[in-house]
Amino acid sequence: MLTAPYELPDCLYATQPTLIRPNTPTPKHCLPLSNLDDQKFLRFSIKYLYLFKTSVNLDAMKYALSKLLVLYYPLAGRLRTSPDHDQKLEVDCNGEGAVFAEAFMDITADQFLQLSEKPNRSWKKLLYKAEGALTFLDVPPLVVQVTNLRFGGMILCTAINHCLCDGIGTSQFLQAWAHLTAKADLAPSISPVHSRHVLKSRTPPKVTFPHPQFTINRDNSHVDVLRFLQSQPLAPTSLTFTHSHILHLKRQCVPSLKCTTFEALASHTWRSWVRSLDLSPSLNIKLLFSVNVRRRLNPEIPPAYYGNGFVLGCAQTTVEDLVSANLHHGVKLVQQAKAELSDDYVRSMVDLLEDKTVKTDLSTSLVISQWAKLGLEELDFGDGKALHMGPVTSDVYCLFLPVIGDSGAVRVLVSVPERVAEKFGYCMTEFLDKEVINNGDEHHAINGYHAADNGIMEY
Repeated sequence: MLTAPYELPDCLYATQPTLIRPNTPTPKHCLPLSNLDDQKFLRFSIKYLYLFKTSVNLDAMKYALSKLLVLYYPLAGRLRTSPDHDQKLEVDCNGEGAVFAEAFMDITADQFLQLSEKPNRSWKKLLYKAEGALTFLDVPPLVVQVTNLRFGGMILCTAINHCLCDGIGTSQFLQAWAHLTAKADLAPSISPVHSRHVLKSRTPPKVTFPHPQFTINRDNSHVDVLRFLQSQPLAPTSLTFTHSHILHLKRQCVPSLKCTTFEALASHTWRSWVRSLDLSPSLNIKLLFSVNVRRRLNPEIPPAYYGNGFVLGCAQTTVEDLVSANLHHGVKLVQQAKAELSDDYVRSMVDLLEDKTVKTDLSTSLVISQWAKLGLEELDFGDGKALHMGPVTSDVYCLFLPVIGDSGAVRVLVSVPERVAEKFGYCMTEFLDKEVINNGDEHHAINGYHAADNGIMEY
C-alpha cells in the first residue's frame, strides 16, 4: 500500500543479514589506494537500485557472489586508514565478507515502476544500513539488499564503496555477478586488475598544470552556492530526452559545431541550472564532469581495471557569459576541458592530490556524473533485464541515467530548490517549444514547460 506522497511501506526482514565470503581462500594483504581513489570527494558508496519483474533465486545469487568475490576479493575486505599516513586509505583484504540482506515489501513491481522516476527519502528503506557503522570506514565496501515484492517482483539495491570502484568498475562487477548467477558453470569474461600502481604519484610530485577542479581551504567570505542549495528544501527533477530531442538540442548550437550527446546535454543542463538559480552575473561558475581516462594515459590503464580511472573535467565561465550566449559557448568550454586531459595533465593531477589539504571545488559547481553509457541497464540475472535502473536517492549532484528500452535516450536527474524546480524544468525544455514555433506548428507550451506533444517526460 502506498501513501501520499508515495511513501514506501517498511521492509520486513525474516532473517538477519548474512556475510557472503569468498568461497575459496583469497590473498590476505593490504591494498593501497591511489590518489584518485581516496579523494574525500569519493568517500561514499555508489547506490544503485534495480527493479525486476521476476524474482531471482536468492541461493543462486549468493553462491554466484561468493564465487565472484574470489576474483574481487578487496570488496570482501574492509577499508581503513593507512598506518603510514592518517589521511590515506587502504583496503585490508581480510575476506570478512559482503553484507547481504533479504527483505519483503508489500507493493508490486508495477506500483513501484509508476513512481520510479523520482527517488524520495523512503527509498532508503530498500538498502540495509550496516549496524554499528558510525563512520564511512565502518561501512563494508559491498552491501546488498534484495527485496521481494508482492506478486513476484524484486528490487535489488547495492552500495559499492566509491574509493574501490568507479562507475565502469561497478558495472563490470555487477555484470559479472549477473552472468555467474544466470550461468553458474561459466567463468566471468574479465579477470579484474587490482593493483593501483598505474596511478601512483611521482617522487617528488610534479604539479605542472593549473587544476581548477580543486581548491585549498577558502575563507568564509567566498560565495558557496552548494552550501546555499543544501540549506533549502530540495525537489528531485527528472527529465527524459530522446534521441530526437537531443538532435533538436544540437541544432541550437549556432554556429554549427560537431559535438557528442554528452557535450550538448551537459552544456544545456549546466546553463539551465545556472539560469534557474538567478546567480550574480559576475560569479565564476564551474561544470565538473566525470571523464574516463583509462585510454588517455601512457601506458593505457588495462580495461579490466575496476578502480577509479576517471577524473573531473572542469569547464568554467561567468554566469553572464554562460547565460547570454547560446549553447555553442558552453559546448566549446566542455570540449576544451576534455581536450586538456592528457597523460601529463592527469599525472599532474595525481601528484597534486598527494597534498591532502586539496579538495574538490564544489562551492560554485554543478557536478554531472555519467551513468548512461556504462551498460548498467543491461544487467540480467537470468530472468530478464530490469524494468528500472537508477540511484537510491537524488541529490544536488546531477546524474545522466540510462533509459530502459531506449539506448539513444538519456534521463537527467538532479535535485534543485523547490522554489526553482518549475523554472529549471522550463529552462530545460523551452528549446523544444522554439523548435515547434520555428517549424510553423501551432502547439504551445503547457504549464510553463513545453508543448504537450513533444514527447519529453517531466515528472
